[in-house]
Amino acid sequence: MFNPSPHRAGRPRIAVAGATGRVGSALISKLIAEPVELVALTRTPDAQRLPAGISLATVDFDARSTLDDALHGADRLFLAHGTSPRQVANEIALIDAAVAAGVSHIVKLSALGPPSRLHPFDWHMRIEAHLATCDVGFTVLRPSGFVEILARAGDPVANDTWGGAAGDGLVNLIDTRDVADSAFAVLLDDAHVTSQRAYHLTGPAALSMARIADALSSLLGRAVTYQHRSPAEQREKLLASGLSEFGADLLLGLDRIFHESVLAETTSTVRELTGHAPRPVADWLSDNISLFRSQR
Repeated sequence: MFNPSPHRAGRPRIAVAGATGRVGSALISKLIAEPVELVALTRTPDAQRLPAGISLATVDFDARSTLDDALHGADRLFLAHGTSPRQVANEIALIDAAVAAGVSHIVKLSALGPPSRLHPFDWHMRIEAHLATCDVGFTVLRPSGFVEILARAGDPVANDTWGGAAGDGLVNLIDTRDVADSAFAVLLDDAHVTSQRAYHLTGPAALSMARIADALSSLLGRAVTYQHRSPAEQREKLLASGLSEFGADLLLGLDRIFHESVLAETTSTVRELTGHAPRPVADWLSDNISLFRSQR
């Protein structure tokens, strides 16, 4: 547990930005059992998606006063933001408001990878660079690709049309629950409140799409293949599926990262932070195998 800032009495106050996202919602479900006061920052509040007893603060990034009000009295901030062209400006605005409000430690959800011009990796780099200039303790969590991205393969696998431009590259996918568990650990770490640090979070092993297809084959009891496509062919497929050009380019960027094995790194950080091993991809596939079965 950590001690509240001097200006707060009673239970420490943790603000969670992105509370209804995958990582944020899993984090909230763990924090709700702790003796802390929680406030969920959201642009589109949906109380039904949050446990009872959590304060909601609606923020408007075009109105700085809403950020100041939402962070008033907060001791710590978990910062996550959906991928969008406004991500850099919005996260920097929240960081600045948190520093002004006297927040002692910021935990920022970032992304693993080297310097890149690809979105959203370059956006995270710019946000991290700004955070490094601030007089505040912070922890940057840099997870590899989320295993939940495989949910997009549900219908294609069911229809035998799964494929992409990832080739035989390796990627070490991580379960968002392991990211949330790591965020939970650092948010409640009272020993490094003023520290400025970064952690690389990965799953237990790097896999190719072909290996993931093999795992799906075993679970489904039929042959599953990953169809190799050029980036141009995959872009055409994505646009034909109804994705916007922005969305298609984001997914093509991930395929490029996977193809080049940029996210193949394996770390022991999840175990060190949480005390448990990261969940393997096979477990997530097993838990969600209904996504990959034909509904016909």
